[in-house]
Amino acid sequence: MTPSVAIVEDDLALRAGLSRGLREEGFEVSLSVAGGTALLRGLEDLPPDVFVIDIGLPDVDGRDLCLALRARGVHAPVLLLTARGGITDRLSGFHSGADDYLPKPFHFEELVLRLRALVRRGGKAADPPSGLYLDLAAHEARNEGRGVGLTPTEFRLLAALLARRGEVVRRHSLIAAAWPPGAIVHDNTLDAYVVRLRRKLDGIDQSSAITTVRGVGYSVG
Repeated sequence: MTPSVAIVEDDLALRAGLSRGLREEGFEVSLSVAGGTALLRGLEDLPPDVFVIDIGLPDVDGRDLCLALRARGVHAPVLLLTARGGITDRLSGFHSGADDYLPKPFHFEELVLRLRALVRRGGKAADPPSGLYLDLAAHEARNEGRGVGLTPTEFRLLAALLARRGEVVRRHSLIAAAWPPGAIVHDNTLDAYVVRLRRKLDGIDQSSAITTVRGVGYSVG
């Protein structure tokens, strides 16, 4: 089968070159857009086999977009592109749910090989969870037509929990996903943000309560 790829890159020339080159290499480019909002709006019921997402998008950080995909139950592999190749940048990308990371400038042949490896490894698209979900464009948590605004940190924290709905997410994983690399985050800071999230979510979705697993982390139903 022909593997499908979705490209999210705001540089028009680079996006066009990637689309053309990947088609020549046997990929089906199912979606090619300039921003994260357009990607989420254009996704069909069946996601692509692999995503190529630039971190520096005009409307959203590519890592937040990756978190939003995972929170929606999309598990197809994600390769992040970025002009920043430091170890802290790479780690923050992986903590957001990305599967691979390629600094710019890069050799196209290497990109193709990495994508083929990700497709072979595969990933499954789960059915999108009902009830509570994240609206990336509005930066809100929404449920049945009701929404509540979230700060960037609250958004990333909730996305990390929803990406592993029903599982216990350890405290260090939540901190790594929600705060910038190198940020000094105390335990009571994380706890305070969870309390704020609980209060906000209580007004729109009481069924998705955030549960504390003492000494380990948090989970959301």
